[in-house]
Amino acid sequence: MNRRRVTLDEVAAHAGVGRGTVSRVVNGADKVSPETREAVERAIAELNYVPNHAARSLAASRTDSIALVIAEPEERLFSDPFFAGIIRGITSELTATGRQLLLTMAGTPEERANLEGYLSGGHVDGVLLLSQHRDDPLPGFLVDIGVPTVQGGRSIGPQIVSQVVDVDNHSGAHMAVDHLVERGRRRIATISGPMDMIAGLHRLGGYREALMLAGLPEFIVHGDFTELSGARGMRELLAHDVDAVFAASDLMAVGALRVLAEAGRRVPQDVAVVGFDDSSHAQFTGLSSVHQPIEDMGREMVRLLTSLISGERQSRAALVLTPHLVIRESS
Repeated sequence: MNRRRVTLDEVAAHAGVGRGTVSRVVNGADKVSPETREAVERAIAELNYVPNHAARSLAASRTDSIALVIAEPEERLFSDPFFAGIIRGITSELTATGRQLLLTMAGTPEERANLEGYLSGGHVDGVLLLSQHRDDPLPGFLVDIGVPTVQGGRSIGPQIVSQVVDVDNHSGAHMAVDHLVERGRRRIATISGPMDMIAGLHRLGGYREALMLAGLPEFIVHGDFTELSGARGMRELLAHDVDAVFAASDLMAVGALRVLAEAGRRVPQDVAVVGFDDSSHAQFTGLSSVHQPIEDMGREMVRLLTSLISGERQSRAALVLTPHLVIRESS
């Protein structure tokens, strides 16, 4: 009779530590205290935990392909220019390595289950993860099966995937609000990103800190980075007589601009608007926006993953890129 495999989560709970700590002990990583290592090893022995090294055992026979996993619905992939930009960066860097890119979606439980089965089979040399939401089990699964993984953007809570490339979302939002304050705006609202993503939390944090330092009130509505949520948020904000809006994505800013035009509000005379991404939408609409180096992010993710696949030990867990503000007619 087949016995159920003990999971990494069960070992972590038995040892009284986090999942990432167990993974580091299993994989022989540094930065684990002797006491913690002993507790984890004792839990492993008591539970008869057997690490799944299937993917690692296939490393000698490279597939010369990597998977880009985007944890969003398909419609989000094709409507948000962020993804087009980062894919351009990934493919431009990947060309020099001779590897092929497999684009996969994990926006539903069914897609994620199918993907886990595929990745467990050793069909790729490594994985690039994008758009992670809170409580997504996929990062932990990839750590469990030992597939080299680089994550674009940090996670909420303990960082399970050790190697991350991110953008300083907090400082980007802060500089957007500082710009609006310098323009004399005093009722500055934000349409935030989703609160189950670190980018949404950090951009909201930058907005709030800038307003606190300026001694100005907050006006916050929540969106999900889509144009529809930006329009919905702007309709709500019209009742508060705001004179500026920082939208946490260009798509939400475009939705806000549409509602402002429908309401007869002039931009920027009545309401100034700043977005985040500096995408093609910002360039076409004259939208001021925080430029995040999206293509650079994709290139850096590939460089880091290539070194992981080669077995090189990394000196730092996170590479954080610096954004800057591009000022156009909207503010």
